[in-house]
Amino acid sequence: MAEYPPFAVTVDLVVLTVRASDLSVLLVRRGVPPYEGRWALPGGFVGIDEDLPDAAVRELTEETGLAEPAGHLEQLGTYGRPGRDPRGRVVTVAWLALLPDLRAPVAGTDAASADWLPVSRLTPGQLAFDHDGILADGVERARAKLEYTPLAAAFCPPEFTVAQLRAVYETVWGTRLDPRNFHRKVTGTAGFVEPVGRSTEGDRGRPAQLFRRGPAPLLHPPMLRPDR
Repeated sequence: MAEYPPFAVTVDLVVLTVRASDLSVLLVRRGVPPYEGRWALPGGFVGIDEDLPDAAVRELTEETGLAEPAGHLEQLGTYGRPGRDPRGRVVTVAWLALLPDLRAPVAGTDAASADWLPVSRLTPGQLAFDHDGILADGVERARAKLEYTPLAAAFCPPEFTVAQLRAVYETVWGTRLDPRNFHRKVTGTAGFVEPVGRSTEGDRGRPAQLFRRGPAPLLHPPMLRPDR
């Protein structure tokens, strides 16, 4: 019978938010080898009796001090290229989280520090392991999700204005959108957003209607990206 080399399973998290008009990712600076001192996605090894979603939430909490946040979490993909981890044969299951702006993270366990970094300011090869590629996949998944689902609201507080929602699209897609056309599209798409019956002070003191995310799982028609 053939012998197979042992291997380990890890989880890595692409945690995205919008901070100060930047699409930002949660990163930890590794405090131990390999890649000591390099930025990396938060993550770690899966316990022998641990389910994958539980491992993802545990690692997020241990390495950043963030408890399980309100937002969106989904499995992004599986990465198992031989040699991706110098410690041995390691397959990782990556998760994508889209969250509203949160407090500054607090590093723990084997992380020397943790912070939100703008995606646009990262350079190729800056991240440890193969995390550059995983992050790129996560960002593209997020951009695509905003086209055909109402998940842009996951970047917003529970109640938000259309202008706040438009800012999310503009930040994630990296482009400017016409305010009137955007407002008409959002409020005219069934199940996209729902009014909460209150208003807040908007730009120049004008009241701005507040909305919450609607029940629609998909957008019909989709919010097509201008670069497509």
